Amino acid sequence: MIRFSVPSSPSTSSSPQSSAQRLLRILTAVVAAATLPNYVLAQSAPPPRPAKVNDREAPAEVSAEKMTGRPDRELELDSKVEIVRGTTTVTSDHAKYRIVEDEIEATGNVRMKRIDDIYTGDKLKLNMDAGEGFVTNPTYRLERNNGQGKATRIDFESEDRATVVDGTYSTCEGPNPDWYLKSGTLNLDTARDIGLAKSTVVYFKGVPILAAPAMSFPLSDARKSGVLPPTIGATNRGGLEVTVPYYFNIAPNRDLTLYPKVIAQRGLQLGAWARYLDPMYAGETKIEGLLKDKLTGTDRWALSSIHTQTLRPGLTLNWNINAASDDDYPTDFSRTLTTATQRLLLRDLSLTYGAAYWSATARTTNYQVLQDPVAPIARPYDRLPQLTLTTARPDVAGFDLAADADLTRFWHPTLQRGDRLFVNPKVSYPIIEPGFFITPKLAFHATRYQLDNTVTGVNGAPSRALPTASLDGGMVFERDTSLLGKALTQTLEPRLFYVYTPYRDQSLLPNFDSALADLSFTQLFSENRFVGNDRISDANQVTAAVTSRFLEASGEERARIAIGQRYYFSEQRVTLGPLANDSRSDLLLSANGRLNQALSAETNLQYSQTQHVLNRANIGVRYQPAPMRVLNLQYRQDLPNNLEKSFDVSGQWPFAQRWYGVGRVNYSLTTSKVAEGLLGVEYKADCWVFRIVGQRTPTSTLQATSALYFQLELNGLSKLGSNPLQALRASVPGYQNINQSNTNRP
Repeated sequence: MIRFSVPSSPSTSSSPQSSAQRLLRILTAVVAAATLPNYVLAQSAPPPRPAKVNDREAPAEVSAEKMTGRPDRELELDSKVEIVRGTTTVTSDHAKYRIVEDEIEATGNVRMKRIDDIYTGDKLKLNMDAGEGFVTNPTYRLERNNGQGKATRIDFESEDRATVVDGTYSTCEGPNPDWYLKSGTLNLDTARDIGLAKSTVVYFKGVPILAAPAMSFPLSDARKSGVLPPTIGATNRGGLEVTVPYYFNIAPNRDLTLYPKVIAQRGLQLGAWARYLDPMYAGETKIEGLLKDKLTGTDRWALSSIHTQTLRPGLTLNWNINAASDDDYPTDFSRTLTTATQRLLLRDLSLTYGAAYWSATARTTNYQVLQDPVAPIARPYDRLPQLTLTTARPDVAGFDLAADADLTRFWHPTLQRGDRLFVNPKVSYPIIEPGFFITPKLAFHATRYQLDNTVTGVNGAPSRALPTASLDGGMVFERDTSLLGKALTQTLEPRLFYVYTPYRDQSLLPNFDSALADLSFTQLFSENRFVGNDRISDANQVTAAVTSRFLEASGEERARIAIGQRYYFSEQRVTLGPLANDSRSDLLLSANGRLNQALSAETNLQYSQTQHVLNRANIGVRYQPAPMRVLNLQYRQDLPNNLEKSFDVSGQWPFAQRWYGVGRVNYSLTTSKVAEGLLGVEYKADCWVFRIVGQRTPTSTLQATSALYFQLELNGLSKLGSNPLQALRASVPGYQNINQSNTNRP
């Protein structure tokens, strides 16, 4: 065998001596090849190539068992031919290498590797410098996405572009792929990671399932502009739905999707979804509309827009705008912008300026209420506008100083309107040591109203002033222990929180935004049992709680148990409704932990010791022994609000080779009905995934929407059908995409 290097561009201006020397070396190699065909000519080792080589500058390294011809013009190569230049390698049985033109003609078991892509065929002609040429009866394989196929001919237009003539494309292994794309011409642009097929038919299991005059698809995970595959589904509110989206990849940080949707029973719905992300601003906007709904005879539309922008350092603009054409929109179009339970649509615009120790915000907020015909929803007050100022300065001679101020104009179409000014300065002195902390704190609540249209004899400018004193303290003990045979550190953290706020009669004050807060561990350590600023609770009370944690050596929490209760030393008099006036609050108990790598549990209980009733309960268990295997069981009980008791069971589990079942059932013990349900199956092959999922979602008190999703995901090409992944992730905690390694366009 003979092996030697040919310079990339033979120089015509070199000296006669240097040309003669180069010619002599080549003639010596030819003679050696003729007399010793299995001998490798020893030459001085060439200098090491850089990690990244420019093919046009790299020399061509030629080897074969037999070489003949004119070494300064043309070489005939036979048996075990290999020609390497930069990132391109050609092997064959026979080849002709025209040195001046830098052109190869190869026949017999031709194989070419360009970077990581591989081509084989009967005959190859290639200009090594330009990367232009062709190969006949080829097969090919693209390394970056496992794309492969065969054709009558492939024309190489450059190092990055090729045209496949009468060819196929698939990401499936083997000579008989489960799916493949067949096209008259297939343009592969590896520089832009785009494939463009013309006169295209997609076959699945030998059956044509999709035909198109042109189709583009990505050759990598990067997003590409073009027509996305149609999505097909059905609901009981509109019948069959077919969507054909078009995706615009405007820039790496912004895109636009247009999605015309045909709804069999309603008509043509048009939608657009724009997303953008920049260091100074980010957001997304969705809008959709349907002219003359066939079932209602009206125009239907919905809008959702979120935006955040930094106008200058410290100054930020935000908006969150949502709207819909009518109350029935979330029921009739539950799979689009408005979700099944979203009946209170927020419109919020704010401007915030923040500095080192303070921030100020100007905000306007109002709501559109999409009324449930059976259970009407109370309309919140609009804030037109709201001005807030927050300041905090820690560690001023050991003191923490803070203050909140709020001036709001409250507006409602039917209820009392007015202005409210609220000021709340606070000072605390935290004492923090390694094993304990004590924080005394003083606060002052000052509020004044200016009410509209008050009746004669009613104070139109009521006010309120209240001080609050609190003392928060706790300790932390640690000891070494073990749990289920594993060495751990156990903590014991007792905590006491005392609050005193004198009583002030607030029954004549308006209520714009206050409500009784749900009892929780966070609320137990709050000074006010109300949310909002219209009611400040009178208090002479102490909260006692203790928490114990089990920590691993890494610091990760293995388990936690907490118990807490509030004790009242005097009668509670400030109220927004009937008060039990018990001597203590409900008892709260919380426990959660990871029993082993697969099994975890969580429990939250609220028990009334005076009424001997379990008012709230949330008990859940998760078993997740391996990826794509998860079972969840949860019991919920909420007696104070709506007497609701329910079981929630969900999971994802393989039930046969390559088959996965997924489902969720939320069963109401109160009504003895299935409140929500989801059931589906998934099949994962080597190069495709199939899903079929049915879902039932309540959209109002008496109505529910049933939807059917089915999707065929062809790895490396596209997803056909309707995408159920969002529904699966929302319904089944711990759900994992069985095709996670394949992440195409959104």
